[in-house]
Formats: sequence, structure tokens, C-alpha cells
Amino acid sequence: MTIIQLFVLALVQGITEFLPISSSGHLVLVPVLSGWPDQGLLMDVAVHVGTLLAVLLYFWRDAKGLALAGLGSIGVKAARQQVEGTVYLKLFWALVIGTIPMVIVGGLMVATDANDALRNAEVIATTSIVFGLLLYWADKRGDTKKTTDDMAIKPALLIGLAQVLALIPGTSRAGVTMTAARMLGFSRTESARFSMLLSIPAIIASGTATGLKAMEQASAAQMNDALIGALLSCLAALGAIHFLMRWLTHASMTVFVIYRVALGLFLFALIFTGTL
Repeated sequence: MTIIQLFVLALVQGITEFLPISSSGHLVLVPVLSGWPDQGLLMDVAVHVGTLLAVLLYFWRDAKGLALAGLGSIGVKAARQQVEGTVYLKLFWALVIGTIPMVIVGGLMVATDANDALRNAEVIATTSIVFGLLLYWADKRGDTKKTTDDMAIKPALLIGLAQVLALIPGTSRAGVTMTAARMLGFSRTESARFSMLLSIPAIIASGTATGLKAMEQASAAQMNDALIGALLSCLAALGAIHFLMRWLTHASMTVFVIYRVALGLFLFALIFTGTL
């Protein structure tokens, strides 16, 4: 894989993972639109791991609190004492509950190789438009009062069930979880924050299941490419997270909806003209 291809893939993943425009959909489109061979699952996993590192760095205080809450929940007394009385114990279990549906359905899809059947331009074009319009509706309709301090079992489970839809390329994990959170009354910035924190177990779960399978067949050169891709995507993701959090403090998600609809229409035009 050339350095240009690595840079493009990492940049696409880093920018799109936490914006509500679908990272997996864009990664599928890169080889389709560029003519490059498909980068394969190992590179997909590597650039996702890079974005995982980015969210851990950006939300390092939250990550630390959640790690201590996790240790406290399994009986580590010293860790529990450090988070006792904070929101992190409650938030930790909300993230666990929100991740369970993705683990179950995602595991079944990996076991049956159902992922490959959905990696095509028609699916991406359709989901880009449909879920983009749904995001617009939820963002305009949703209240803005709730914060992650208000996250309980029921909303966490509902957001987790919505996250399962992100297994369909073009849906956008960030987009569909923010849509669900906005429909449940969470503010734009808090919807984005919970979505990004929910990405931590989601990426770990999907990366472990898919990554181990891909690494079994990887060469040394492919592993080296994967490491470079992970680093580049981490840097790109840090910039994207910073932009999104600042943007949502004073603006709506309409700009992302417009992009999604335009992308979907563009893809349908390519499909109908025989380009794809």
C-alpha cells in the first residue's frame, strides 16, 4: 500500500468516525471511487483503533473515571473509593448496557460474514440519505436539557439498540447514536459526548472480533501499513473531535445532513450512469 493510499484512508477514517456522516461508508467508497484495491478488514480495524486512541486522549478525564469505575465494579476497593459519589459509576454501566446489543448482533454478523454482503454503493447511498434525514428530524425536534448525568438504563439501552444499525455501511455509528440521544432529549454536545464515549467499547469489541480474524492472514508489510494507518487516523480524529465539539456549542447538525443527502444523491447518479 502506497503512502498516499495510507494517508487518504487514515484521513477519511479520522475525520468521519466521530462526525455523523459514516466512517465505514466512506472507507468502502475509497477504493470504489479511487480505483485502488479494497484496503481489507485489517486496515479498516487499524484506522478504527487510531480513532479509539484519539477519543481516549481527548476525553482522558472521562476515560480515567470510567476505567476506575470499571475496576471498582469488579471489586477493586481502591478504585471504587476514587469514583464513589461521582457520575462515573452510573455512566460506566450505561455504556456497558449500551454496548451489549452491538456485541451480540455484531458478533453474529462477523461469524456469518454478513458484513461483506452490505459493503456496496447502493446500500451506502440509501442509508446516507435516509439516516441523514432522520438525524435532521431528531435534531430539530429534540429537547436540549438532558446531560450525561441524566443517562439511565432505559435511554442507554435505546441508544445501544440504535447503534446496532451502524453495522449497515453508510448509517454512521456517530450519526445514529446522536439521533437517538437527541430524540431522547439530550443536548447536541452531550449527545456527541456520549456517542464518543460509547465508541470506546464498540471499537474495542468490533476491533477484537474482526482484528484477530484479519491478523491471522496478514503479512509483515500489511501489519506495518496498519500501524502507520492507525497513527495517522489518530491525529486526524483528534482534529475532527475538537471541531465537532466546538461546532455543536453554537450550531445544529444541518450541515452534516446536507452533506449526507448530497453524497447519497451523488452515489445514485454514479450508479445510474454505470460508473459504479
